[in-house]
Amino acid sequence: MASYISSCSPLTALAIVFFSIYLSTFSQVEAGHGNGGFSVDFIHRDSMLSPSYNPSVTHFERLQNAFRRSVSRVNYFKQSLISPSEISTPVSPTGGAYLMEISFGTPPVKAFAIADTGSDLIWIQCKPCQSCYKQNAPLFDPSKSSTYQNVSCKSQQCDSLGVQRRACSSEGSCRYSYSYGDQSFTNGYLATETFTLGSTTRKSVSIPKKLFGCGHKNGGTFNEEEGGLVGLGGGPLSLTSQLKSSIGAKFSYCLVPLFSNATSKLNFGSDAVVSGNGVVSTPLVSKNPDTFYYVTLEGISVGNKRLAYKKKYSRKAAAVDEGNIILDSGTTLTFLPTDFYDGLESEVKKSINAETVTDPEGQFSLCYSANTDINVSIIAHFTGADVKLTTLNAFIQISDELVCFAFVPERGDIGIAIFGNIAQMNFLVGHDLEARKVYFKPTDCSKQ
Repeated sequence: MASYISSCSPLTALAIVFFSIYLSTFSQVEAGHGNGGFSVDFIHRDSMLSPSYNPSVTHFERLQNAFRRSVSRVNYFKQSLISPSEISTPVSPTGGAYLMEISFGTPPVKAFAIADTGSDLIWIQCKPCQSCYKQNAPLFDPSKSSTYQNVSCKSQQCDSLGVQRRACSSEGSCRYSYSYGDQSFTNGYLATETFTLGSTTRKSVSIPKKLFGCGHKNGGTFNEEEGGLVGLGGGPLSLTSQLKSSIGAKFSYCLVPLFSNATSKLNFGSDAVVSGNGVVSTPLVSKNPDTFYYVTLEGISVGNKRLAYKKKYSRKAAAVDEGNIILDSGTTLTFLPTDFYDGLESEVKKSINAETVTDPEGQFSLCYSANTDINVSIIAHFTGADVKLTTLNAFIQISDELVCFAFVPERGDIGIAIFGNIAQMNFLVGHDLEARKVYFKPTDCSKQ
């Protein structure tokens, strides 16, 4: 464990997506060939490469902020699971782990936006601004774009917003209204526009007639570098759903470890195929709300001890609730219901022959001195897929003195479970939205 700790660098302290695309011919993708592939760089939101990087904040302070965002994110996920029809969108915009660079319109206007697997709608701040938060980049002006077009409020596209999120303007255009769990909000027109994805090695790629929200009234907890949000969830308005037919319904990502100086990757289409030795797959489960990517966790093994993840209220003792955990790249930690977590922590503690140390922040239940040699075998058993976690997937150094178990209890009544991004690092994680499967392949993501 000591070597892992000493190599930890502030360069990559958790996550925000920066879109820099290495493309094959995307014109063929849009022409309907269905398998066109491209890849983008993922850079953590707290990385020095992030436009919102603050050098005055220490590495461990960034980690603490990310942990707090994870807790907030879980609370908003819980709201959406309690009453999905009443929640405009289930996640705080600052809960997302990544940013992306994307341009809108003709000619293109660049914006940085939060990229989030827990949200669907794509939106940016637009002129004329009735009420906007401050952003450093120029606001998008739809009147200066030759490809901008409002969507009719009588269209199926407008209906996809949901009854509580849409309204008709006096001229018959579709208006949207989204509010977030932390009181952030965006209001404006649903429209179609050309998105341009920039590349550092090849010419920019244009994707025409995609739906987005042109926000004229926006506010909340966004910072000056965040011009909006790009949803990567499973709902119909997300970027992944809108590109579904052109990318063969496939996307994948490979997240580098926190101590790596390399960038993570997000892949689409033929570039997103996960194959070869060591690949395992598990079914994607369709549930409401359709934003989230649900899979089924059957249990977790610690050494030779397997703990069954049973359905809490089932009459059958061995029953497993399908789709009982959300796979989310935007949540840092892995959250498990308290009753299951307590048994897991007890087994992990038995496997580590060292004295535990209390986390002074009270965020983590199981911590050790940073120089502790931690060597424990942990396997997450999803339906049809055994995913063996390494030390970097299961533990994280939270200060100069402490390293802690990166799984935490969710102590609410719902018992929500989220498989977070630390647990997914150094795995190529593929989503096939047509076959309804998720693939895992152990991978050195710094070499992708």
